[in-house]
Amino acid sequence: MKPMLPSLTFENPERSNWLYEVKYDGFRAIIDWNSKGIKLTSRNGKDLFPQFPEIKAFLLQHEEQFKSFLPLQLDGELVFLENTHKATFSAIQVRGRLKSEKKITEQSTSNPCRLMVFDLLMLKGNPLYLLEYYKRKEELHKLFQAIGLELDADPYNNQLLQYVTAYEDFNDLWGKVVLYDGEGIIAKDKNSQWDEGKRTLQWLKYKNWKYVSCFIIAFEKTNGYFYVGVYKEKEIHPIGQVLFGFTPEEKNALKETVKINMVKEDNQFIYVEPAICLEVKYLELYENQLREPHFHRFQFDIEPLDCTYDRFIFGQKNLPADLEITHPDKPLWNQLSIQKADYILYLREISPYMLPFLKNRLLTVIRYPHGMYGEAFYQKNCPDYAPEFVETQVADGIDYIVCNNLKTLVWLGNQLAIEYHIPFQTIKSKGPSEIVFDLDPPSKDAFPLAIKAARYIKEILDQLNLIGFIKTSGNKGLQIYLPLPENVYSYEDTRLFTSFMAEYLLSKDPDSFTIERMKKNREKRLYIDYIQHSEGKTIVAPYSVRGNEHAGVATPLYWEEVDENLHPVLFNMENALKRIRNQGDPFQEYFQSKQIQSFAPVLDFLKKTKKG
Repeated sequence: MKPMLPSLTFENPERSNWLYEVKYDGFRAIIDWNSKGIKLTSRNGKDLFPQFPEIKAFLLQHEEQFKSFLPLQLDGELVFLENTHKATFSAIQVRGRLKSEKKITEQSTSNPCRLMVFDLLMLKGNPLYLLEYYKRKEELHKLFQAIGLELDADPYNNQLLQYVTAYEDFNDLWGKVVLYDGEGIIAKDKNSQWDEGKRTLQWLKYKNWKYVSCFIIAFEKTNGYFYVGVYKEKEIHPIGQVLFGFTPEEKNALKETVKINMVKEDNQFIYVEPAICLEVKYLELYENQLREPHFHRFQFDIEPLDCTYDRFIFGQKNLPADLEITHPDKPLWNQLSIQKADYILYLREISPYMLPFLKNRLLTVIRYPHGMYGEAFYQKNCPDYAPEFVETQVADGIDYIVCNNLKTLVWLGNQLAIEYHIPFQTIKSKGPSEIVFDLDPPSKDAFPLAIKAARYIKEILDQLNLIGFIKTSGNKGLQIYLPLPENVYSYEDTRLFTSFMAEYLLSKDPDSFTIERMKKNREKRLYIDYIQHSEGKTIVAPYSVRGNEHAGVATPLYWEEVDENLHPVLFNMENALKRIRNQGDPFQEYFQSKQIQSFAPVLDFLKKTKKG
């Protein structure tokens, strides 16, 4: 069966009575499952199971649940899922080219691919092609629920068949696709029928293009491609070739210009010196070539020397186009080879995981205008020169920045705001949004005290059926979070719990812990600061970098990592992103857990005890 195909559009596809899905970048695949067996077939009719045996294994594991729905036909995209909104094209290409059965087996176990299912074509032997798209989608949703499969995309769970959600709000989904650096969106007419083998205008693909300023270096006579490059350390660095996007008039004029200004010619190419600057849009850099390049516009207002590799790298990360990054090569750390460009790109990559914790919070930043080489200062008030897109909120006479989007985060990064500190509540909350225990040992060498305290707290949380999350402080301590539902509890309520936990730790090991506020009286014990959790106080945000010598990051951890091998110096800017890609985000379920946090019974007990 040939799949129905979307048409490419460069125009915003937002329309009434349409729905929107993430466009995942992989291999189109259709599952046929009947009494004769299961097939997973590519759009070209190729059997995909030999290359991707993990999908078949997953389906067979759930054969009993599927049995009553057969014969069944599902339409989807076979992908290597990087995050909830992005699949990695290069990874699926590598998997698709493997020849060795041993390597295929190894990869299918260690790095399994997933089938992102977006359409249901047959159910219980009944063809659904003539049903409207939204009705097929409803049936697909019911099927996933009936089988007991999760409905949210997740690159870290063991579910290799995943549901692709349809959004009614284009801008809601587009914002997420841009934030997670996804490939784009498929827009679908709610009433469209499934039309086999047709490229239709009722499905539109709208891509999340990157843009690069580059110059022409050659013209290929045999096929009409223009080869483009940028300057890398004063040398011409080729980045690919472009054919599409020109009008016939533009293409002919450009070809003649190249001929007139050629410096040499051979049987295949006409070569020119860098002079003609273009802006080219593309999806990504794949095997050192622009993928799906399209001519966007001529750039007569810039010189070839402005077309640099550094700007090209920034373009790959899809930074806000109208936001200038100043002095990208500025060194920031004394002992580490981290430049400003590296820090900005860290913020871009970490933004999907960090921004939810900054959202609607009054932000205090610590800025290092000269990196670690100069003085730092706290900034609470939004400066007068801040752009209009920076949101603010006045509280206690201070006009705080509220960092609700990627553009503001990158702008702050360009201002060399290194540390991000937030209060325990949002601007919309009455009372705390979480409880946080800050376990700050007296020195780095005393870090085992923080580990000991964290383990004792975890024991109590488990006994009380409370959900806790843990992260490093980025310096020398650990911090434990208990998410709370919004607008339910007061700081007076949470103080009962924090003081109870402090007293418990003190009774458990008085030689290791103290609630003594005077530093000189603490000796070498860890101070349990239960008073710190109060209105107006702040704590460093998850994934914020710290202004210390090892570029520490306030890194979310899995509880099983909290053992004697844990050391805070292990978690820094250079490996934070690698951790997420390899292990996932330990705080992924943080906000969902707010509604199921069983804090009320614990608080009722503490209140009764206090009265008693």
